[in-house]
Amino acid sequence: MVQIILASSSPSRLKLLESAGIKPTVLVSGIDEESEEFNSLSPKELVLKLATLKANAVRVKSPANSLIIGCDSTFEFNGKSLGKPLDREIAIERSKLVSGKFGYLHTGHCVIDTRQDKEIVELSTAKVNFAEISNEEIVDYVNSGEPLNVAGGFTLDGLSAPFISSIEGDPSGIIGLSLPLVRKMLISLGYSWLDIKNY
Repeated sequence: MVQIILASSSPSRLKLLESAGIKPTVLVSGIDEESEEFNSLSPKELVLKLATLKANAVRVKSPANSLIIGCDSTFEFNGKSLGKPLDREIAIERSKLVSGKFGYLHTGHCVIDTRQDKEIVELSTAKVNFAEISNEEIVDYVNSGEPLNVAGGFTLDGLSAPFISSIEGDPSGIIGLSLPLVRKMLISLGYSWLDIKNY
């Protein structure tokens, strides 16, 4: 039986796979997502590059019969990439910036089939529309700590969900891993979804 490897420490990505009947082995890549070498890339190029680097970083420690899934997400606002705020003041500033506006959440996906020595890279993009958010709501949200370590400083499956008025695209892709896209990628490698479901 093929082993699914998730090359990510993201609890949201793990939860998405588990909710769809897949219990992956988690191997963290150790890739520095904030490295200056990625600053020149467009938001779409950035997530595709990082997803590929993450998947390949764990390939060396993965069993021979593995399907490795690497992902990376960023939020594009006015053409610029807004990654993880990491800092409270930046998180507040970004929340004020997107209030009442919209942007695009890009998630890059890289699937490596070690058995066939094949690699596929795909992009999931969804438009995210934000409601008007009051200053009090922003400060309360940022004080929770949730936005500091997530792309764009918001999550669809967390405390910021009430501030997202609508989305256009795949919800799971916004959370961090597009289940329909991963299924499509696996089918193109010759697997069915049932081949990889393991509980």
